[in-house]
Amino acid sequence: MPSLLAVAMALLLAGCAPEPRGLPGWGEDRLSEAIPPFLAGCRRPEAALPEALCAEAAALPPGDDAAARAFFGNRFTPRRAGEGLMTGYYEPELRGRLTPPGTPLLGRPEDLVEVDLSRFSPDLRGRRVAGRVVEGRLEPYPDRAAIEAGASPAPILLWAEDAAEAFFLQIQGSGRVVLPDGSVRRLGYAAANGRAYVPIGRLLAERGEIPREQVSMPSILSWLRTAGPDRARALMQENPSYVFFRERQAAASEGPVGSLGVPLTPLRSLAVDRAHIPLGLPVWIETRHPVTGAPLRRLMIAQDTGGAIKGEARADFFWGWGAEARQAAGVMKEPATLTVLSATP
Repeated sequence: MPSLLAVAMALLLAGCAPEPRGLPGWGEDRLSEAIPPFLAGCRRPEAALPEALCAEAAALPPGDDAAARAFFGNRFTPRRAGEGLMTGYYEPELRGRLTPPGTPLLGRPEDLVEVDLSRFSPDLRGRRVAGRVVEGRLEPYPDRAAIEAGASPAPILLWAEDAAEAFFLQIQGSGRVVLPDGSVRRLGYAAANGRAYVPIGRLLAERGEIPREQVSMPSILSWLRTAGPDRARALMQENPSYVFFRERQAAASEGPVGSLGVPLTPLRSLAVDRAHIPLGLPVWIETRHPVTGAPLRRLMIAQDTGGAIKGEARADFFWGWGAEARQAAGVMKEPATLTVLSATP
């Protein structure tokens, strides 16, 4: 239960809510919607958020945009991260089964070792590698082609009916698999093989298969399904990155778990490069809606990462799940300006 001091402070702040300079649309956003995902990060040690700040956020009246605006406006200092690219992702739903045929969806292999390099040097904050130990040395883990050929002892969790959908499930990092009896299995990100992510859309554009301006998830899926299984498999294997999953128990209304270790919130969770933006911090974004073209300016919480998300102003917008989320995420490729809100000392 929040202390009386924290409640009093929240009420006091509600009366003096400055608009951070250079953040157009700040006064229009429903900032109270960002409080629950922010508080979720407060429970994670990776976020390293000040305890007093978290207590203050917990004391805010639910749904009170003015109080939330005062909280973020008074307790955080904006820092422009720069202009970059905003893409989108979602939690896909695909059809699968417990037995073959199909494309195997693999669990984390026992021989996979992940290393957080920041534990060895502060200069390597946000940098991680993965591999397996061979004769006492950490060696790179097999790439996608080798894993699909059986080079990993990873257990098979489920079988996906569509190879292209299974590939995009890995790109999204989590999803819902609908079995023949109608039941749903939730898969979450467990680990990756540590290989660099290569976007196959870029390869298709470079080879003239799809015009660069038309590259999107729908156009890539269409190409994979019409190219024939051999060509499709060869192209997908040019992306050496491979994601392993874990089964998780979760309510249908709960989002997938991101890198911060908390369920993602549709329209409020953001994937970032944690080498530049610490997880748990609020991030103000200025971009466009990928379907309507309308300005999209809102406060997000950095709660996830991704193999393709590299750079200070590179980010991935979590749209949620369902048909609308799939449509928006599939075509989002917009210029964006990111401003990180760091706790004021």
